[in-house]
Formats: sequence, structure tokens, C-alpha cells
Amino acid sequence: MSSRTLDSLAGTSAGRIAADRPIGLWLLIVAAMIVVMAVVGAITRLTESGLSIMEWAPLSGAIPPLSEAEWQRLFAIYQQIPEYRYENLGMSLEEFKTIFWWEYIHRLWGRLLGLVFGLPLIYFWVRGRIRGRLALHLWAILALGALQGFLGWFMVASGFADRTDVSQYRLVIHLMMAVFLFVYVLMIGLQLIDPRAGTPGPQRGLRRASFWLSALVMLTMASGGFVAGLNAGFFYNSLPYMGEGLVPDDYVTTAPWLLNLTESPAAVQFNHRLLALIVLLGVGAYGLAGLIRGLPAMGVFFRLVILSLAIQIALGIMTLLLVVPVSWAAAHQGGAFLLLTALLVTGHRLAAPPGRLAHS
Repeated sequence: MSSRTLDSLAGTSAGRIAADRPIGLWLLIVAAMIVVMAVVGAITRLTESGLSIMEWAPLSGAIPPLSEAEWQRLFAIYQQIPEYRYENLGMSLEEFKTIFWWEYIHRLWGRLLGLVFGLPLIYFWVRGRIRGRLALHLWAILALGALQGFLGWFMVASGFADRTDVSQYRLVIHLMMAVFLFVYVLMIGLQLIDPRAGTPGPQRGLRRASFWLSALVMLTMASGGFVAGLNAGFFYNSLPYMGEGLVPDDYVTTAPWLLNLTESPAAVQFNHRLLALIVLLGVGAYGLAGLIRGLPAMGVFFRLVILSLAIQIALGIMTLLLVVPVSWAAAHQGGAFLLLTALLVTGHRLAAPPGRLAHS
């Protein structure tokens, strides 16, 4: 979805802008809920909780176990899968409840997110508040949200038969769909709250850079998904070396060579480090360039980019050195969304308001 398409979503009249702002605010709330969903999903993965619910029940699954018999039934189902037999053999019912609740919260938040998006969408649509391209975008988001629910189950189902974990490929697909939905919802919400149309010449390069760097951050998030999927963060926990050198000796462990990029824990972690370094250099240079330009009213946004970058790099380093504690790793997931948000908001603000284009 291009920025030009987004720029055309909102009208330029004062009345239309005022009417669209409640819709924009609603979408920003939805975007924030997607971030919470992703962080809870990270905790679910880190606590090895993702396979604790083996039933796909979109409606009845919202009700947690209410009796000891129901807990025993669900535990008995979990005991049939390889994760229990090879990693959690002898787990008590109370221990099972701990991992169950994280997966339950993750799914319940997804249901709540669907309601928070779907019900206002129907209300605004019936009232004639959304139409044309905006209506098409919002209904598309609803459809993609439903697809995301299926992808979540598709991911979980990969761990039922021959694996003790979910497929790292399906995990990354599920993660990146969440990231895409976040960006989609955020950008439409920003355009409705603060309409922008076109970019003045001197700022065009910086705006374009913000979106390219956002794509780089998203790629780095995808590589982080492979790190999580392969538990690769537990293999090398020192900086800057991985073993005896900067590049680990076991970077290549399988053939064909390309499979190492997604199936070798050492390669996956090294690639994530390398992408993080590129992000550090690229986003850091971008933030400093923006400050040097001295653009009116943009200093706070470039400072936010630099601050969010520093926070995210620090969280990544601490997560690695402390050997992936759940709290630090979950914060690192949230930090990625913070950095992505800072870049997207800055890119959005670099476009001129519609009414000022004639004077640019």
C-alpha cells in the first residue's frame, strides 16, 4: 500500500477532517492492541506455552476451564503430543495451568481485538461514516484479521505431530502478518487524524528513507522470528564474538546452503545481529540527518527515532547477554514496534498538510 494511496483516504475540508478523527483514533487504539497482542505472543513463545491448547474453538474457546474435570481433559490431550513426551514428561497439572493461561490470554486478546475492530467498523459503516476507498481498506483489514486467526492455528497445528515446537516458518508468517496489519492500521489512522497529501521537495528524500528504513526494521523483525522459532538466542550469548570469531564456525550445518538462513540456529542468530547492526547505522544516520536539516517542528520526531533506536539496541543486547529472560525478550519485541512506529510517524509527518501544498 503506497503512501499516495493513504494520502487520498481523507478529505481536506475542515468538516471532513473533524468527522474522520474519531475513526482515526479508533484505528490507533486497534494498532496499539495489535502491539500488545504481539508482545503477549512473544511471551507465549518464550514460555513454551503455544501448544498447551490443542482445540480450535473460536467461540466456545473464549470460556476457560471451569471445573477440575475440564482441566484434566485438556491436560490429557496435551499429554499426547511430542512436546509433553520429550520435553515436559512428568509435568504436573498446576504446571500445565501456567503455560495454558498464557496461550489462553493470547487467544482471548485476539478475540477482543476482533470485537474492538469489527463492531465499530459496522457502526461507522451503517452510519455512512466510511465509504469509498476507506471502506475497502477497512473491510480488507477485517478479512486479514480473520486470516491471521487461521494462521495462528495453522502455526500451532504444526507442533502436534512430529515436532516439539511449532514450525519456525509458520511462526514468522504469523508474526509478519501481525506486523503488516499493525502498519496498515497505523498508517490509515494517522492519515485520518492528521491528513497529509504530497511531500515538499526538500523533505521528499527523508520521507522516502523513513519508509525504506521501516521495511528494514520489518525484515529484522522477521529474522528475530526465526531466532525465536529455533531458540537460537540461547546458542551464543556474548558480544561481539560468536564462539572464536565474529562469524560462528557452525554457520553452515545443512545443505543446500540457503537452508542455513532459516534452519541453522547459528546462522539465524548471526543474520539477526548483522541486520540489527545495519539498522543501527541506517536509522542512526537518518535521525542525525533529520536533526542537522533543522526542519521546523520535526526535531521531536527525529529525537524520538534516535531514542527508540537506542532503547531497542540496548534491549537486544541485554536479552542476548542475560540469555533470553522472558521479560527482556518480550520488551525487545515491544521495542521493535516502538522503533517501527517512530519511523512511520516521522515519515508521515514529513508530508505537508493538504492545505499548505500550494505554498510549498
